[in-house]
Amino acid sequence: MSTSVFNSVCFDRGCLWKGEVKFSKLGKRNEDRLYVGRSTLLSPRSLQIRNSKQEKDVRVALLGASGYTGAEIIRLLANHPFFGITLMTADRNAGKSIGSVFPHFITQKDLPVLVSTNGASFSDVDAVFCCLPHGTTQEIIKALPKWLKIVDLSADFRLGDISEYEEWYGQPHRAPDLQEEAIYGLTEIFREKIKNARLVANPGCYPTSIQLPLVPLIKANLIEFKNIIIDSKSGVSGAGRGAKVANLYTELTEGIMSYGVTRHRHVPEIEQGLSDAAGSKVTVSFTPHLMPMSRGMQSTIYVEMAPGVTTEDLYQQLKLSYEDEEFVKLLEKGVVPRTHDVRGSNYCYMNVFPDRISGRAIIISVIDNLLKGASGQAVQNLNIMMGFPENTGLSYLPLFP
Repeated sequence: MSTSVFNSVCFDRGCLWKGEVKFSKLGKRNEDRLYVGRSTLLSPRSLQIRNSKQEKDVRVALLGASGYTGAEIIRLLANHPFFGITLMTADRNAGKSIGSVFPHFITQKDLPVLVSTNGASFSDVDAVFCCLPHGTTQEIIKALPKWLKIVDLSADFRLGDISEYEEWYGQPHRAPDLQEEAIYGLTEIFREKIKNARLVANPGCYPTSIQLPLVPLIKANLIEFKNIIIDSKSGVSGAGRGAKVANLYTELTEGIMSYGVTRHRHVPEIEQGLSDAAGSKVTVSFTPHLMPMSRGMQSTIYVEMAPGVTTEDLYQQLKLSYEDEEFVKLLEKGVVPRTHDVRGSNYCYMNVFPDRISGRAIIISVIDNLLKGASGQAVQNLNIMMGFPENTGLSYLPLFP
């Protein structure tokens, strides 16, 4: 057994400083393993010993760095041991530092200056997070070098049927060839497809909170494919950072506002995922609401169970589906999920309850709309695409209170 002394060591869940580690050869495979005090054994592949300013393994471009999802990508990658940002774009803030746009980043001195998208060079980039508004992304991604791995957080590549995109987003799809290549990035459901993808369409926040509980139940034929009613509530950050009268403090505080009634643009994405799981067309009744909170999302879903099925069957199916998942958690029976309990994290908490109406059940799921509903899931997807453990850089406990 050999001993090594180091100044700092970074691995999947963070860094240790100036200490001692021991390597040993173990078992039939004769693999190296690392002991750090009483911690779990680690292999050298999942551990990097490096200077904190040394270039990281994957050079990342962030397009649309001045929005909320872009800011969350920056925050998550600040402690990511393998991803380092080498390019950031923000057209209206080109030439500025990110600290001047988001003062909470003034300590991040190594981040590049913001540039315009048209003036961006991708010669020193391996992967891209695209956080631009829908309708602007297709032509930009189409023009990117083909060697890049891309996670797109807009809606531009989520719908497999480009005619549906035109119907719901009011403009023709400008990159139909890329749409055929894009993989829908609901990580826990499409993990195997994501591994080999070049372009991943990161899901929307509402569809993530809805599909995670419903897809396993639909695949197991435990619920009817009709009469699914979904009531979802989101924090105001889900509406973006742009200045809008409807999002002013006095317009939102001390009240609740329904919006996009019957025509919210996430409806075709939700129905696409549920229909794929069912093998037939599924139509839902979906109404979103804006809540006077900065972040967080809850979906309350009312379903009709298949004949002979009980809420216990639903519970056990979700338990079976997610018992080995790190970021999707089925709570103990009777515990009501709360947005407070996932704030600032990549977790989705869910639970199932019997309805007072015989044969029906109520499912509640909660996420942070900016993390599991956007940037956290995007990092999770790029981790998979680049061959790293998917929890890398995401092991943040929720913020409470």
